Amino acid sequence: MVSLVAVGLVALLVGTEAFFTALSVLNLRHEEATVRAEREWVQSELGIEDTDELLDYNRATTGLSLLRQWVTLGALVVVLFSGLFADAVSAVEATGWPLAARSAVFFGGLVVAKQLFDVPFDLVNTFVVEEIFGFNEQSLGLWARDAVLGTVVGLAVTVPLLTAVVWFVDNVAYWPVAAWLLFVGFVLAMQVLKPRVIDPLFYDFTKIDEGELREAVDEVFERAGFACEQVYEMDYSSRSSHSSAYFVGFGRTKRVVLFDTLIEDMSVPEVQSVLAHELAHWKNGHIWKFIGLAAVRFGVVFAVLGYLVGADWLYAPFAVPATAYVGLALAFLWVLPFQRLTSPLDNFLSLKYEREADAFAAETVDGETMADALANLAAENLASLFPHPWYETFHYDHPPIPERMRRVREIGTGGEPADESGPQPAD
Repeated sequence: MVSLVAVGLVALLVGTEAFFTALSVLNLRHEEATVRAEREWVQSELGIEDTDELLDYNRATTGLSLLRQWVTLGALVVVLFSGLFADAVSAVEATGWPLAARSAVFFGGLVVAKQLFDVPFDLVNTFVVEEIFGFNEQSLGLWARDAVLGTVVGLAVTVPLLTAVVWFVDNVAYWPVAAWLLFVGFVLAMQVLKPRVIDPLFYDFTKIDEGELREAVDEVFERAGFACEQVYEMDYSSRSSHSSAYFVGFGRTKRVVLFDTLIEDMSVPEVQSVLAHELAHWKNGHIWKFIGLAAVRFGVVFAVLGYLVGADWLYAPFAVPATAYVGLALAFLWVLPFQRLTSPLDNFLSLKYEREADAFAAETVDGETMADALANLAAENLASLFPHPWYETFHYDHPPIPERMRRVREIGTGGEPADESGPQPAD
């Protein structure tokens, strides 16, 4: 029984990773073939003259991601089955501290170990891949500061949250329900805490109060029937030349954030169209819908964890005590693959909401302007353009750029957007 459980866990983890690796390889081949076939469209519509650079960037980022995932999986298997995991648990248990303290040490150790393990991959990504393709803007010292600060923030968030779940397991009859309520509350709290407390630890935010950009922002607000005084420019250029924007919060805490790279790279009308897209998520209630979706996800996860943590077979293969914090860590290994394999369910709804937001932007500003903004984003970020349909199903929560451009143009001209998907670019 013990060996079958161990084999089953390894098969699940390796099989899931192999499946997603196959999708990535398939996607790279599909992307390369389609970009080469549609080179003229990519050059004329997106302004990407060097399509080989686009393909090279996608190869580099995909290759590094796959390497990270497989090395991480290999290290995990070694730690679990070499006895290192059992030794670490024994060391924590030997302290004789109360359960809450042991749990905090255990989860804190996991956070720090994961951060340290990721250091080589993050360094290569930032100072090799992003540097080669002209995206990196940060020094080694700033990167190190962010890494240390990120670890501290990770500890401050993760340790209390998971330690509270352990306390529920040990003291509450229906602990999965209590844990579910805690995590839903956490998601709601982060809508306020992340933009106002966490993000300012890493970036500077300048409030946009006046000038041409503020007038343009107010114009979009008026068209959208939206009111918000919290409009900020974030100095994302201090780390990277990638560009984006986002809307977060609710009620009086809602905030609109524009990357300084976005403002620099786009015309004012293009910025307006991106802003209109973000406001559509508020106007159509997408933020609350995403929170509701997260709540459903958490409900399923904690229902499964509730069964797994109480199962003796979960602990036997690793010779560890049936302690709540150990059970949560091991149970998560069984749950994570199913989370990844069911991602199309989340993506289906996200794609629907993103298309609604694009339609709102095309109607509020202008379809052609929105298409230009999307083309600008694709070119500046060297975004993947033509994903394989299977890869898109599991990885894309936004429609591919060519599809989005085609749809907003059709809406902007008063046409009905075709329900199209797949890798074909606009004509």
